[in-house]
Amino acid sequence: MYRVISDGGCDFTKEEAEKLNIDIAPFYISFDGETHLKEGVDIRREDYFNRLVSDKGLFPKTAQPSPQDYIDLYTPHLQAGKDILSLTISSKLSGSFNSAVLAAGILKEDYPNRVIKIVDSLNVSIGQGLILREIIRMRDAGYNLQKNVQFAEKLLATTRIYFTLESLEYLKRGGRIGPTTAFVGGILGLCPILQLENGEVSQLDNVRGRKNALKLINEAMVDALKDETQNISLSIGHILSENDAVAFKEATEASLGIIIANPITEVGAAIGSHAGPGALAFAYCRKYETLQEAHQ
Repeated sequence: MYRVISDGGCDFTKEEAEKLNIDIAPFYISFDGETHLKEGVDIRREDYFNRLVSDKGLFPKTAQPSPQDYIDLYTPHLQAGKDILSLTISSKLSGSFNSAVLAAGILKEDYPNRVIKIVDSLNVSIGQGLILREIIRMRDAGYNLQKNVQFAEKLLATTRIYFTLESLEYLKRGGRIGPTTAFVGGILGLCPILQLENGEVSQLDNVRGRKNALKLINEAMVDALKDETQNISLSIGHILSENDAVAFKEATEASLGIIIANPITEVGAAIGSHAGPGALAFAYCRKYETLQEAHQ
């Protein structure tokens, strides 16, 4: 028996985590550098982003779960005789992976007969969430810990996430771009299209106008996935932009001739602090069964 645990980078809600029988190590949010609130526990995502919108001078900070947070999550399951599979946000974007590894090393002394496997998703938000969903499906299909980790690591290379922003303002606030770039981009109405590549964010294109950006993403996804619709799992996420997310989901379903079963996700603070309200994300990964077939 083993327990599946993820950090909050997966953007699962508390209710969804409970329904799927997993644990979440939340990220922290601080507005003043002193008080640290657990995302999804002490503050809702929607409330967090609404504060960003209402206070233009706000510069909140996010922080990964600490080693102690992981120790507190892991210990009850180790005491109950369970091993652990722990998934984290990309180690190139956060120190969460290091916190989990440190916690596992500390606990190894007290529980030498238990196994803790830490998997770096090399992803974030709905991309990480798709990997987590496949891990849960493999667990429910009876895969043992070793086999689940083996296939989870293969899934990483099949996962892609793309997102577009409504504004460059939050990249500027976070120091990711300069004020001149943000100013010029705002005048021209540029919407950047970003991707996660090898665990890091990179820019694919700048498109004038949000509709054009979403249209370009839709066309690119249809071209890439039209012959793989039965082999992939897809997800859509947003920040305070549910109507756009629903419209994008319906357009993608119509273009690909499928139903996207995964729920539309509210993107959390881990990536959302830099993306900002209005961001829209699209991700896909292969289903573990297709890897099974290739492995045989």
